[in-house]
Amino acid sequence: MAEEKHHHLFHHKKDEDKPLEDDVYSETTTAYGGAYSSEENVGQYHKKEEIDYEKEEKHHKHLEHMGELGTAAAGAFALHEKHKAEKDPEHAHKHKIEEEIAAAAAVGTGGFAFHEHHEKKESKEEEKEAHGKRHHHLF
Repeated sequence: MAEEKHHHLFHHKKDEDKPLEDDVYSETTTAYGGAYSSEENVGQYHKKEEIDYEKEEKHHKHLEHMGELGTAAAGAFALHEKHKAEKDPEHAHKHKIEEEIAAAAAVGTGGFAFHEHHEKKESKEEEKEAHGKRHHHLF
């Protein structure tokens, strides 16, 4: 038989069907496709962009709150399963196992919230150090 066409998942085209593009080095773009901010950086390695500490702090605060919510939800589910184990003696073993799993999840999400709390504090300290307000860990 001649060349058979194969059906691919989601109807992706084969690499052969795509036209080949030449790889072009551009002195005005970075590795991620953005343009340099000024022409004096053309052909040079650009420095790492300044970190937005406020955005980073807000991100860690958001994740901290999500961890707290996860802890509360898993803890509530553990209590719910404990109650079910008492009320349903026929399936008590199953409910006790689910209670233990929920308790472990609550501990895990509590640890995550604790970790994000410290990341948020670290981000605040980095912001202060970056703006010259504090010289910490110099010695």
